[in-house]
Amino acid sequence: MLSPKSAETVRTTLPAVAAAIGEITPLFYEKLFAAHPELLRDLFNRGNQANGSQRQALAGSIATFARHLIEHPESRPDTMLARIAHKHASLGVREDQYPVVRRHLFAAIAEVLGDGATDDVIQAWDEVYWLMAHALTAIEKRLHSQAGGPDGAVWRRYRVASRFQETDEVATFVLRPDDSEPVPPSRPGQYLSVQVPLPDGARQIRQYSLSGWPDGGLQFSVKRVSGGPSGDPAGEVSTHLHEHVHVGGTLWASAPFGEVVWDDGTGPLLLASAGIGCTPMIGMLSYLATAGSPRRVIVAHADRAPHSHPFRTDLRQLIDKLPDATCEVWYEEPGSGDGPRDGAPTDAAAPHSGLMDLTRTEIPAGTTAYLCGPVPFMKAVRTQLLASGVAAAAIHYEVFGPDLGL
Repeated sequence: MLSPKSAETVRTTLPAVAAAIGEITPLFYEKLFAAHPELLRDLFNRGNQANGSQRQALAGSIATFARHLIEHPESRPDTMLARIAHKHASLGVREDQYPVVRRHLFAAIAEVLGDGATDDVIQAWDEVYWLMAHALTAIEKRLHSQAGGPDGAVWRRYRVASRFQETDEVATFVLRPDDSEPVPPSRPGQYLSVQVPLPDGARQIRQYSLSGWPDGGLQFSVKRVSGGPSGDPAGEVSTHLHEHVHVGGTLWASAPFGEVVWDDGTGPLLLASAGIGCTPMIGMLSYLATAGSPRRVIVAHADRAPHSHPFRTDLRQLIDKLPDATCEVWYEEPGSGDGPRDGAPTDAAAPHSGLMDLTRTEIPAGTTAYLCGPVPFMKAVRTQLLASGVAAAAIHYEVFGPDLGL
């Protein structure tokens, strides 16, 4: 809890800080990377830095945390903290890096606010920062302990045991430890970080959802990010993985992390995805099929066309293994052909044309929903689910990249 004096200072200065945070965060990153260029080279996602999404996420998380302390002093924003902590744990963020961030963040705050950055203001926001930092480090320490490693020691070398081309744009990699130790524990819906060396000497990191459960291994799938017509750069790591990582090669990967996992209940599940957002869903479905789960399961997927839909055949096979599972698919271009590993439709019924529409799907009471895909897609599906009577607290989502929704 904030001290009473700091709470009042934060309450009165929050509008000004929130209004200026768009200036504070880019200046903070400029100062941080000037002093520690290795962080941009080896820890931060250079693509997210270039498009500004990481800056927006940092700004949003600080403002949200401060507002929560003021409006709900009896609790913490645990959903936000857990999401950030899992990302940090997966990246190998260390406790001793928090003072470094604090130093450059508060230098940026002082520079932007100018005379408004009085001693009382700095002291109050310093209290906010350390309350958030200590909450995160406590969660991260617990996550590292559960993964079997000390603070920040998440990296391990794996050998690529197999590789499959799901579609022209999506490849699946199966990793097995390059030592004699077993793979770390994981849960359906989690992801791992993969670190690759790039031609300029950087070792960039990206997170990929677990898309299957091979014995003694870890499986993840990667969509190659091509440059966009508006000048968006191609994905550095996805391009490297597609072009240079083959069976017999090695990769450094983290233990699996991620808080978007289901409980082991018995209620109905809905797994809704679009595009490459199907990877955590196919991982969850694979786990359910292996366990022979009797739960009611509704799978809904939207894609551009049949040939771009990863795991089409796998989806049909997994659905057939579950006693009470159904699947609906939507294609924007339904007549565009099959993908490399596909020889049959995923559904007994014909796929729908256009965008996903769950308003005609019968969703049982007590359903827990998991969403993954582009943010506009998840917003639209969430709205449909709320209108269908699904409780807001029962709708969970995974975002590939900084979570601007928080």
